[in-house]
Amino acid sequence: MTNLQKGLIVSCQAPVDSPLHDAYVIAAMAQAAVNNGAVGVRIDTPNHIKAVREKVQVPIIGLWKQVITGSDVYITPQFHHAVAVAKAGADIIAIDATTRNRPGDEKLIDIINRIHQELGKPVMADVDTFAAAKLAVDAGADIVGTTLFGYTAETKTFAPPGWELLTQIVENLDTFIICEGGISSPEMARKALDLGANAVVVGGAITGIDLLVKAYNSVL
Repeated sequence: MTNLQKGLIVSCQAPVDSPLHDAYVIAAMAQAAVNNGAVGVRIDTPNHIKAVREKVQVPIIGLWKQVITGSDVYITPQFHHAVAVAKAGADIIAIDATTRNRPGDEKLIDIINRIHQELGKPVMADVDTFAAAKLAVDAGADIVGTTLFGYTAETKTFAPPGWELLTQIVENLDTFIICEGGISSPEMARKALDLGANAVVVGGAITGIDLLVKAYNSVL
């Protein structure tokens, strides 16, 4: 993970109902990010990952958001989703690593082990709490991200970024740590690194045209 150390990773995603949710557009976003210094990109869905892989050489953190009845887990929820993400060209597989029940009753430790053994890829564990972070590290996750802080039932009363969660992880776990979620300015990204994050992911503040325009219009 040394090629990500102290760098900016740009999440290039768009809502499914947006005209930006197009493989060509996502790949262009990723290429623009890399051209301007991003050390990695975070990409959702296999066809978008494949398009980005053809345009950039930096590490791709790949995931596949899937809403499955009976479970709140949606970031690469099952192993077969991880397989598709790996085949599309992702270098790192991001998965939901909260303590919530997974579809098909798959277990976090089993998915991490299979990604390592069968796909030969490192795993980024997207967590919401310190307890989830510790469980993920104990299960063998290579990277822990604060991605889901503020987006689960347990943390919904808090707004990202999770500075306290980040600090807890930095002080108590020996792992590569990515601060993700709610980073909306260069100064906040700098703060994440100053608090001990190894790298920082910025998404909506850079690539979120739909939400940014809505935010501006809401006050005009």
